[in-house]
Amino acid sequence: MKILLKGGSAEITEKKSRFIATVSLVRSAQEANDMISALRKQYWDARHNCSAMIIGERGEFTRCSDDGEPAGTAGRPMLAVLSGAEVTNICVVVTRYFGGVLLGTGGLVRAYSRAVQEGLDACTIADSIDGFRLRVRTDYNGVGKLQYILGQRGLPVTDTSYTDLVEMETMVPAESLLSLKSEITEKTNARALFVAEDAIRYALSDGQPVILGEEYTSML
Repeated sequence: MKILLKGGSAEITEKKSRFIATVSLVRSAQEANDMISALRKQYWDARHNCSAMIIGERGEFTRCSDDGEPAGTAGRPMLAVLSGAEVTNICVVVTRYFGGVLLGTGGLVRAYSRAVQEGLDACTIADSIDGFRLRVRTDYNGVGKLQYILGQRGLPVTDTSYTDLVEMETMVPAESLLSLKSEITEKTNARALFVAEDAIRYALSDGQPVILGEEYTSML
């Protein structure tokens, strides 16, 4: 599943009705409900505040609400867009200010779906990766080889320290750890020493790793 690194919002207009999508990270159904309540207070004069949420390690908890719109025209289409994006621990509220023109069932489905999609487009979303923060120590002759190996694998160098030896840190997916260590050992003629190997969960945002904290842990 993907995770939300940064929430966002977007607004569309359909036949004079305004649809405001607000997307946020939530760790539990209670956090999602608190978000929905806060937006209802913020947009107290709106006709509808429809919502959809997906929560859990594998997105196993879902809920949606039409909030007074005809059944199936808001909440379920909104949830379908979230599901299609494969994002978890996320809640979206679409606030509608009625513009005086009825949209019909199909028009409502399209409007709510588009509002959620544009809300997601305004967010930062990334793959959640179970992996390791690996720290490698080598002599100066091995630095170039180590940089080449990491570069070929598309792994980031997150820290480097220089003393009489060089220590380089990277983040590697769990399934690639053993093969990476084997390649480093072989191509540096066993001159590299693995000094730290910490299990982490992280994501890549614009190619840069972000270590995920408790805010991304499921709390159903």
